[in-house]
Amino acid sequence: MTDTFTLTTEEATPSFARDLTREGFWRETFPELTIMERLTGQFAINPLRNEPAVVAGQKMQLEGYFQEQDPELVDLAGRLSRAISRCVELGIPPVFIFLFDEAWAAFHRQHQMIAMFLGADYQVLPDFWAWRVDPKAGQAGWRPHRDKGRMALAPDGAPISLTMWIPLTEASPLNGCMYMLPANRDPVYGTEQEKNWQVDFPSIRALPGKPGDYFTWNQAVLHWGAQSSPFAEKPRMSMALEFQKADVKPFNTPLLGTLPVLSFENRLKLTAKQIIQYKHMYPLPPEMQTLAQRVLAGG
Repeated sequence: MTDTFTLTTEEATPSFARDLTREGFWRETFPELTIMERLTGQFAINPLRNEPAVVAGQKMQLEGYFQEQDPELVDLAGRLSRAISRCVELGIPPVFIFLFDEAWAAFHRQHQMIAMFLGADYQVLPDFWAWRVDPKAGQAGWRPHRDKGRMALAPDGAPISLTMWIPLTEASPLNGCMYMLPANRDPVYGTEQEKNWQVDFPSIRALPGKPGDYFTWNQAVLHWGAQSSPFAEKPRMSMALEFQKADVKPFNTPLLGTLPVLSFENRLKLTAKQIIQYKHMYPLPPEMQTLAQRVLAGG
């Protein structure tokens, strides 16, 4: 069961839908977060330390993913997780946190690590999402999948594109943490048979994490969000953003640049794009899809 949202009768009214397209609504409802204030073109970057960078490269080459830490993410995660909880209270999908500077800043901080794999001129893809997996509602993360598949690998196996996933609250096996089949334990990884999964169950790896952690994987590895347990104490909240090399054909358009500082209007359009393109993974009420279509149409 995936996490779903239902708008109440009051929340589904045209006036509420109009509120979601109004910058003032977001500033008033989420005063702890900022829009076009925190991101000014000068970014605080998480410095790339030599030893962790070497290990991350080794892990990416062998297993297709790595886990690292950035202490500054702890504060950002707290702000964003509280915003997601508020969104859910209002019947708003968590992906709308990408209207705020703080969501983008969390990924921009990892610029040097991304550049190490994709080059300093890498491009941010218009592919992102945010989750709140509620164990009490029997929810789960996204089912097993490969983000782009073998087309995301260079001939030598190096990544052409990456996904970065950031837990905003503790992610555990009980509340739906990520699971990965490491590349070197996946017999069809990077082959034409990649859709015919052959899973050696002892090779599956749980990826628990906490605020301050971030996970990065190439887009050919098989991964999924777990089914939560009703015995978990708290929901799992998280967000992800995708990146690609600049010198290959875009996997999706429009490419957003390396460290994009987007206007509210562009963030809103991109969020609407996510609602439409991921509707097969994350079902939402028809009213929300209608709103997304209207935003994309400029209505």
